[in-house]
Amino acid sequence: MKYLLFGVVFFLPAGYTHAQHLNNPGSNHGNRFEQLSYLLPTPNEYRTASGAPGPRYWQQRADYDITCELDETNLKLTGSETITYYNNSPNPLHYLWLQLDENIHDPNSDNNRDNRSSMKPLMNHNQIMDLETWRKMEGYGVKITKLTSGGKSLSYTINQTMMRVDLPTDLMPGQKLVFEIDWNYKIPDRYYQMGRGGYEYFPEDGNYVFTMSQWYPRMAVYSDFQGWQTLPFTGGAEFALTFGNFKVKMTVPGDHIVGATGECRNYAQVLGSARYKRWQQAQSSMQQPFEVITLSEAVSNEKNTEAGKKTWIYEAQNVRDFAWTSSKKFIWDAMAVTLDGKKVMAMSYYPKEAYTLYSKYSTRVVAHTLKTYSKHTIPYPYPVAISVEASSGMEYPMICFNPGRTEKDGTYSEAVKYSMISVVIHEVGHNFFPMIVNSDERQWWWMDEGLNTFCQFLTEQEFDNNYPSRRGPAYLITDYMKLPKNELEPIMTMGDNVLSVGSNAYAKASTGLNILRETIMGRELFDYAFKQYARRWAFKHPTPADLFRTMEDASGIDLDWFWRGWWFGTEPVDISLDSVKWFKMDDPKNATALNKQEFVHIGQKRNKEDASITFATDADTVLRDYYYFHRKADEQRVLRQRDAMLEKDPENASKWVDKNFYELHFSNKGGMVMPVIIEWTYKDGTKEIDRVPVTVWRLNEEKFTKVFIKDKEATAIQIDPYRETADIDEENNRWPVKELPSRFQLFKEGQRVARGASVGGNAMQDAEKRQ
Repeated sequence: MKYLLFGVVFFLPAGYTHAQHLNNPGSNHGNRFEQLSYLLPTPNEYRTASGAPGPRYWQQRADYDITCELDETNLKLTGSETITYYNNSPNPLHYLWLQLDENIHDPNSDNNRDNRSSMKPLMNHNQIMDLETWRKMEGYGVKITKLTSGGKSLSYTINQTMMRVDLPTDLMPGQKLVFEIDWNYKIPDRYYQMGRGGYEYFPEDGNYVFTMSQWYPRMAVYSDFQGWQTLPFTGGAEFALTFGNFKVKMTVPGDHIVGATGECRNYAQVLGSARYKRWQQAQSSMQQPFEVITLSEAVSNEKNTEAGKKTWIYEAQNVRDFAWTSSKKFIWDAMAVTLDGKKVMAMSYYPKEAYTLYSKYSTRVVAHTLKTYSKHTIPYPYPVAISVEASSGMEYPMICFNPGRTEKDGTYSEAVKYSMISVVIHEVGHNFFPMIVNSDERQWWWMDEGLNTFCQFLTEQEFDNNYPSRRGPAYLITDYMKLPKNELEPIMTMGDNVLSVGSNAYAKASTGLNILRETIMGRELFDYAFKQYARRWAFKHPTPADLFRTMEDASGIDLDWFWRGWWFGTEPVDISLDSVKWFKMDDPKNATALNKQEFVHIGQKRNKEDASITFATDADTVLRDYYYFHRKADEQRVLRQRDAMLEKDPENASKWVDKNFYELHFSNKGGMVMPVIIEWTYKDGTKEIDRVPVTVWRLNEEKFTKVFIKDKEATAIQIDPYRETADIDEENNRWPVKELPSRFQLFKEGQRVARGASVGGNAMQDAEKRQ
């Protein structure tokens, strides 16, 4: 039944009109809701359409037995390793590929010659050296001194950071190959020469902290979806690695402490009785970290030199990599954490320069991270998780390197505190992505960094409800999404080709997952599907299609529109509330309500006031007929419809009289479709939320109109009130229009903050000075 409404129209100012790229230019809608089938690989017996491993899924395995020696005097590492490689694929292999990541420091590496550079009016020595990076790399790179199998030399070819080993006969499916490599290299300065691993020198006491990563020749990945992964390491996109077991013997100066992937097999021999007893006590400490090596010991160790060497023996099972740290400067604390009924040791190694921060937070944050990630993914399966204070963040199985120095007086700024906690959470969290859920970082940077940053956000928020997270909430990505199109790339861009890795692979990917969880799927469906992905692909090699398909398969929600727009596209979200029409129904029981005052236009008004005009109907009254006195034919029609309405449906006709009908007009100015969240503010001060599913855009991706029936009169309407859809223009989200102030910042440009120095103001230090 149709009812009569009178309305008020509110138009909001027009903004930027989005130029839509349509598959079908003659249609009202494009391809945003089409399925992703042609963009994803075809499912097969190795990877199913549901996103799970197939019945014939396979992956390779490589076991390592390594012996190495650290020469602190000459900053050199020498090693010998035996690799047992298992061909679990259905294919014969004519050759093997290994990774020599330390060749990133070789002066002849393309990485040291393809850097862009420009001159500046004022330049220091390091800036001049950076113009031609290779000049400061003389003597670096891996030296292979032996490569044999069964006592016979193997032929090999080195190409940048990759080494191909040619086999005398094919390695057939189901066979294994045992071969040996001897090698050495000059250890780089981790801070200035980058590349992830190396040393840090402390000139105040003349000591070093070594963080040894990418330090041994290791197998490249051979997979069902691309064969050998041979993309070189350029210092950006990280690693693709094969699972296996490790036994590693590290010979270091006798006064060093070593922490590493896995478990130490000879603590009793290398620690000495007092420290070994403390280690045993730490294993029973469940409430707080217990110092195995104390601050006073570490300070004493810095000043004294112990003659001789010690060999530390570590073993690790089913890991994709192995890293370690060594120094005489370390304080070492540890505590036990119970996860899924198993005891895990959370530990930290740090120099005195980080003591105030690390003794209070590091190991506790490690424990918190393991608990939270285990809740949202799978139970942490390894026996140890270590945080090492070093010059920047980097992750490896069971061990990671993180920043976090204090001022010399032991105080620190709030910014340094939260930066340190966030990096520890992030790097420890990498144990799950990609150390367990083992994606190809070289190809899809976001598959570990984006997923890990998302879990980092969940962990930060469960650490403190007021935690100042830098990434996760949708509104924090809008500045990036506002950038010119030529500065944006799809998340699916290959790692080394991404312009802004932090904003793209870390922030946009993690924000997308947060939008799925909070806005599109809801927590219950998202959490179940995300756990299914982690369970399905733990200790395997997933691809993006496996994630996309699992999230849909386990939740029952079609998300292809979201993957297409957020992952494969660059269009931002900008949904505009263009106009609002307010309708009220005339009361059919009150005929006088229909006798509305006719509008008098300006000509009528002036003609009536002009004494020189004599209207013909006034001069000759014969011209006045019935309709002169009864002009409101529309009113008669309304009255007839009123009578019919009352006669046919008197109960429902009266039901809508007091309702408010709001017709909202929306347009998609950004291009990325999203659900529309509407907040109503009513005359009595109360508020209400309506959520319109994203499918409202399905038949017209440019605009839609929707009517809402409300009991109360609205005084304000706002879309995306919780800023949960990453809408880049909040000014067109409101009715009535509310002008927002443009933002600016006043700043004084200063010098680069020294590593370990406080930034953002050191309130702790200021408070101590006032005491």
